[in-house]
Amino acid sequence: MDDRLIRETGVAARVANIVEPVFEDLGFRLVRVKVTSQNGCTVQIMAERPDGSMTVEDCEQCSKAISPVLDVEDPIERAYYLEMSSPGIDRPLVRLEDFTRWAGHVAKIDMEALIHGRKKFRGTLVGLEGENARLLRDDVKDGADDKEVLLPVKDMAEARLVLTDALIEEALKRGKQADKAAGRAAAQDGLEMDVDALEEPVQRKGRR
Repeated sequence: MDDRLIRETGVAARVANIVEPVFEDLGFRLVRVKVTSQNGCTVQIMAERPDGSMTVEDCEQCSKAISPVLDVEDPIERAYYLEMSSPGIDRPLVRLEDFTRWAGHVAKIDMEALIHGRKKFRGTLVGLEGENARLLRDDVKDGADDKEVLLPVKDMAEARLVLTDALIEEALKRGKQADKAAGRAAAQDGLEMDVDALEEPVQRKGRR
């Protein structure tokens, strides 16, 4: 069962429904699908392994797996570019566990409806209370009644981390740990593995 609470709508949702089962069969998880007007039409797809890692080779594998499926299902009515990438450092937050995994870091959250008289929030993630994200707002003075807010994750339109020095340092630390674990696994199998960090998304042309 899919545990993403922040989901796509429209064409992006159709694409997500097609590619998500493919990723799951390969051992990956869909993070987000976004359709933009870049280069005429670009379908941006983010995915990751359950531990949050995603190498260039992983992106190539996922891109090759979903391309023929998208060609058959044909969810986009015009020519498009397919971009397959990792979530990046300032990643979208889409699952409940994302709000605990990245607690202590700054996030920007857009709500579907007004909460506390507003839709946009920014502050430090504290964790979860049930299915609500706890956020310490950075635009409110310490001690104010609305300094900490509870925001229902299922009612969020978008949530993502804000790029900060602390986030970059944490992402690099986790990346090194994942690289070491992958290297040990490869060594045990007698294989060589390239665990360089993903710098650019894998891009392919879609149907015409």
